[in-house]
Amino acid sequence: MNATVHTDSDPRREVDRWLGNYAEDHRNPTNVLIHWICVPAILWTVIAALWVVPVPSLLGRAGLWAGVAMFFALAFYLRLSRTLGLAMFAVFVVLGAITELLYRQLGPANLLYLAIGVFVAAWIAQFIGHHIEGKRPSFLTDLAYLLIGPAWIVAKLLRRAGISY
Repeated sequence: MNATVHTDSDPRREVDRWLGNYAEDHRNPTNVLIHWICVPAILWTVIAALWVVPVPSLLGRAGLWAGVAMFFALAFYLRLSRTLGLAMFAVFVVLGAITELLYRQLGPANLLYLAIGVFVAAWIAQFIGHHIEGKRPSFLTDLAYLLIGPAWIVAKLLRRAGISY
């Protein structure tokens, strides 16, 4: 089980506690590889599913609800780390652009079907990875880890690029 993220005795920054606790549940190389593939896929499926939720024409157009969700997620990431938040903003821009392109090419119904299929396949793979790891998924201890997963991958990419977050 994960340690509580908000402990007074832990001298690490909040972002380091979240990412460190998440990393504790993701040490097996096979599980890590599965997460590198499936976490971005799942993030995209959530964006795509929200993209097709109908929007009243007075409020905007398709993608509005995905944009609202990305805004709130971005606020969470920016509170943890400005650099990590800006990197997640770039991820959201790319995933939003891909989703808009697919929305125009496939239409809302087919985009939703694609998102559902990818979502189911990716979560099955994630649970297989955790079975191999021998640990429960982190989000079962705190739903905030659903937001930490993408940040964990982006933080690893930032470290590999020599960028501190």
